[in-house]
Amino acid sequence: MKSPNTINRTELLAPAKNKETAFAAINCGADAIYMGASSFGARKNAPNTLKDIEEVINYAHKFGVRVHITINTILTDSELNEAKELIKKLYAIKADAIIIQDTGILKAAIEGELPPIPIHMSTQCDNYLPQKIKFFNDIGVSRVILARELSIEQIKEIHKENPDLELESFIHGALCVSFSGQCYMSQYIGGRSANRGECAQPCRKKYSVINQKGQVLADNYALCLKDMNGSNEIEELIASGICSFKIEGRLKDTGYVKNIVSYYRNLLPNKTSSGKSFIEFTPDPEKSFNRGFTNYFLKGRTDCFNSESPKSRGKYIGSVIEVKKDCFKLDSNNTELKPQDGLYFNGEGCLVNKVTNGYIFPNKKINIKIGTNVYRNLDTEFEKELAKPVKRQIGVNIEIKDNNIKLVDEDGFSIQTELKGKKPQKPQDETFIRQFKKTGESDFYIQSIKIESEIPFMPVKEVNELRRRLFSELIKLRLNSYKNEIQKPMKYVKYFQDKVDYRANVMNKDAEAFYRLCGCEVREPAFEKKRPDRQIPLMRCKHCIKYALNICKSAENISLKDEYGNIYPLKFDCKNCEMSVFSQE
Repeated sequence: MKSPNTINRTELLAPAKNKETAFAAINCGADAIYMGASSFGARKNAPNTLKDIEEVINYAHKFGVRVHITINTILTDSELNEAKELIKKLYAIKADAIIIQDTGILKAAIEGELPPIPIHMSTQCDNYLPQKIKFFNDIGVSRVILARELSIEQIKEIHKENPDLELESFIHGALCVSFSGQCYMSQYIGGRSANRGECAQPCRKKYSVINQKGQVLADNYALCLKDMNGSNEIEELIASGICSFKIEGRLKDTGYVKNIVSYYRNLLPNKTSSGKSFIEFTPDPEKSFNRGFTNYFLKGRTDCFNSESPKSRGKYIGSVIEVKKDCFKLDSNNTELKPQDGLYFNGEGCLVNKVTNGYIFPNKKINIKIGTNVYRNLDTEFEKELAKPVKRQIGVNIEIKDNNIKLVDEDGFSIQTELKGKKPQKPQDETFIRQFKKTGESDFYIQSIKIESEIPFMPVKEVNELRRRLFSELIKLRLNSYKNEIQKPMKYVKYFQDKVDYRANVMNKDAEAFYRLCGCEVREPAFEKKRPDRQIPLMRCKHCIKYALNICKSAENISLKDEYGNIYPLKFDCKNCEMSVFSQE
């Protein structure tokens, strides 16, 4: 089995909101998956029982696929104790890693209160500054999940400084407009904390952008971003030191996960798991939920914003060239459009009732004009293809010699047994080969069968039973040989700052003690525990509204105004090319 213990890997890491999605991600070629446990995950609406997680782990490990569990919220004192017990149970069922945010868990690990399960520092830790990443490396964590806002050049420098640290990077999916772990707007507005897995997504709401005179400069989804697609930067990211490519989407459905995992499986070299995925559809990320794509800041500042709508845009299919009373026509061939396909244009949408002679009849009255770009955001035929089962199987070679049969799989695991039967009256090769190739829904497919001696006579039933037994024994051998990684001992080291405020997200006594033991004073607790009594940044963003409005050099003060009339001042750090959304004055 391919060893998971090497830094020189390119792991494809897929999301799973539940057992069904996890199996789909594994079958489509994921090298690892990440999913939530029953609690303490940053996606509160995607919990899983220990029983389901164990079932996923047992299935995944057959293929050498790793299972990472998210425990990446900040915790109260009582929750921290519950989390410690949960981690022990996860270790017992052979979970491969835990993804954490709360430093109280780090303290527990350093002091030997936890089993040696690998610890990955969540992107919720605001892993942007090189000093922060080096700090975690010096402590001895197994992996750091990088901030999405980092460029390839910045990642190169981080890897150069920390050559033995595993670096994980997001490659695809929805983008948070704020640096992860540094968004307090949902908590501020409605008491739903992003750091506690309850984000209400205020970044997907509509705002008016106003100047100091109250004049409206824009009325749109000013904080809404496109979705990330870094597929064109894979080779550069590998060269920069990334060992794990993460697909966002623990709330996405199974069809989305199957499509996106299959797409990146075809692009990523040197997979770290085993087996071949037998897929009957052609992956296309534009056909799954997306708000348009951006590589975000991998190559510097881009038009990453999508102020038109937070809805799924889908795939471009053409521009309107003719409009009639109850139908319209595009400049492209529309024969592929089917009834109930979904269309998107100008922030609106409709379903297709029918297509006749190139004219598209929508299911409702719409306002569409010549020149409008139209996208298909629901492809019913493609969804049917995605619904078909995908199987993943491990290649195995068979050798028959001197009344013995030997099976060797693609990773070199082998078993053999004696063939028992009567002397054949005629050659049995053809029958034996035909029956052994009927692998069906098993975990194996036959790569080759080499016969070097006469095969004893065996009834077809016995051949089938032999195949099933040998496959079962080979899978048991693989599972028994699977080795989980072990978290190396960790230690306290000096933090790179002498004091921190609410943005350190310290919610429990052990998290505070962790910082103290690292030579850092926690001056105030997490925002969720006590709201600061001053005006503060609720979001820190690389996305810049001035840049989006093409007024980048303007000294004009601007703010966001929501539908209730609440005003949130914007402040700009042009030296670091960052924007912050502040609480009300």
